[in-house]
Amino acid sequence: MRKIPWLHIILFSLTFLSTLVVGALNEGVNIIKEPGKIYAGLPFSATLLFILLAHEFSHYLSSKKHNVQATLPYFIPAPTLFGTLGAFIKIKSPITTRNALMDIGASGPIAGFIVSLGASTAGLFLSKVVAVKKTVGMITLGDSLLFSGLSRLIVGNVPDNYDVLLHPVAFAGWIGLFVTALNLIPIGQLDGGHIVYALIGDKQVNLSKALIGVMIGLGLFVWEGWLIWAVLLIILGFRHPPIIYSEAPLDARRRKIGWAAVVIFILTFIPMPINIIEGP
Repeated sequence: MRKIPWLHIILFSLTFLSTLVVGALNEGVNIIKEPGKIYAGLPFSATLLFILLAHEFSHYLSSKKHNVQATLPYFIPAPTLFGTLGAFIKIKSPITTRNALMDIGASGPIAGFIVSLGASTAGLFLSKVVAVKKTVGMITLGDSLLFSGLSRLIVGNVPDNYDVLLHPVAFAGWIGLFVTALNLIPIGQLDGGHIVYALIGDKQVNLSKALIGVMIGLGLFVWEGWLIWAVLLIILGFRHPPIIYSEAPLDARRRKIGWAAVVIFILTFIPMPINIIEGP
């Protein structure tokens, strides 16, 4: 008899609640005084969770396709700007070939990217251009090449002292694209690490070391958050574990998928994701 995955269900439920609260707060709802209006966070929460589900279940189904044991997704609720630290699955058996590694590594970010792109596009049509007076402590979001281009195409040029007030669906799409870029960083056992290891094998470790240096530089001069990521990835390790049949080459279709993932990383990467306006 198959066990009910209670831990996965509980974590998903808590993440649904935490993202629902964040979505409602962003809509100006006072959760303490008006708990009945928490439903206002549903567009944000549902969109973000759908993006994460698409990402993680694509990994899960690709693992099953290649007879690799993997867990259901673990969602991580957190009191953050997004209401979550994302989700992950655990691979519990060795990956045999480069083709399998590419399928498992690339399927998640590509699926998440497609859903995030759709959410960003739809949400930008619902977003508004508003006058803003930038004040000390105000949080602004950075733009990737892709999101900036979408915004100019859909919303148009924004005059000085105005900004785009993102609809909750667009905000969830922005987060999805940002999470896609984070996962595609080609270091260690991140999705990008899987993809690049499938493409170039053991040479991936040299690229990982170089990118750690780049992240430290970005952390020192652009956004401090990259320093935290650099330290975390050093702790987790930047060397990808070997696969069983590493001598078997990657086929042409998977190689194209790998390079497509690299392009997605370039288009979605944000050097300064979050900026807090400081005083003079």
